Amino acid sequence: MAKTFNYKTKIYYEDTDAGGIVYYANYLKYFERARTEMIYSLGYDHKKLNKEDVYIVVRSCHTDYEKPVKFEEEVDVLTELSKISPVRINLVQSANVKSEVRVKANVELAVIDQSGKPKKMPEDLYKSFKSCI
Repeated sequence: MAKTFNYKTKIYYEDTDAGGIVYYANYLKYFERARTEMIYSLGYDHKKLNKEDVYIVVRSCHTDYEKPVKFEEEVDVLTELSKISPVRINLVQSANVKSEVRVKANVELAVIDQSGKPKKMPEDLYKSFKSCI
C-alpha cells in the first residue's frame, strides 16, 4: 500500500473569488506546498538537492475540479506516489474536505540539472521515494 502524505491548510479570504470559492489556480499552490512537505518528510529539501545540481520540476499536471472548496473550509491535501523512475516521479494529489475529494491532480515531475537536462536523482533520494510506493 502506498504511503499517503497529508498537508493541512485552511482557506482564507485571499484564496477565494468574490463568491467565496477557491480560485482554480490556487490548488496548484496547495499541491506544490504538499509536494515540498513530502520532500521534507523524507529528510530532504530543495537547497540540499540544488547543491547536488538536482532540481525537481513539474513536467505535466492534469487537474479535475470536481466540487469547489469554499472560504474557511479546512482542506487535507493528500499526496501519493504512483510511479517512479530515476528521472520521473508520478503523483496523485487531491484536495479533500471532510474526506470528500474536491479537486484531484495527476502530476508528473521530472528530475533535471541546472541546465534543464534530465538527470538521475541520487540513489538515496530514489530509495526514499521508492519506499513510499
